[in-house]
Amino acid sequence: MLTFNFDRPASIGLISDTHGWLDPRFHELFSNVDVIIHAGDIGDEDVLRELETIAPVVAVRGNIDGGPLRFLPLEEMVEVNTRRFAILHIAGSHKSPNRAAREFLARRLPDVIVVGHSHIPVVAKVGAVLWVNPGAAGRQGFHHERFAALLHVGFPQARVTMDRIVLGPRSKLEEKPKP
Repeated sequence: MLTFNFDRPASIGLISDTHGWLDPRFHELFSNVDVIIHAGDIGDEDVLRELETIAPVVAVRGNIDGGPLRFLPLEEMVEVNTRRFAILHIAGSHKSPNRAAREFLARRLPDVIVVGHSHIPVVAKVGAVLWVNPGAAGRQGFHHERFAALLHVGFPQARVTMDRIVLGPRSKLEEKPKP
């Protein structure tokens, strides 16, 4: 398990389902984070390289991640200020976690699970575990709006709070009209 413990409150950038495209505003949006969690469907290793210029990145493989990304783990654990974060791309829903998610939660006993795949932002409790899907940040998919999130882990109590980031419509950024 990767560990990032600070003698101060910490911030985590949550992102998922970029599908090969990273909104350039993440340089500003994640400028003060201590670590970035990408919950899969990265789409292109350039997305990870770009995120790594902002903060350390912990990522899992999504169902579209081939090529060099196929070597990413399917699940990962990270600790931030004593809070344990599980990361899994395909997990079902908070109302009906799939078998892989249930087994992962039982085996690793996290405080928070960060998931992707559905493109739907969710914050819910599954038993004692906080279930977070930041929503899709990319432009491909059926979602209408793009999202990400910031999690804040306090110190010394390690209380977890969250801010949702609304990135706007899924459609491509405004393009210049063709002459």
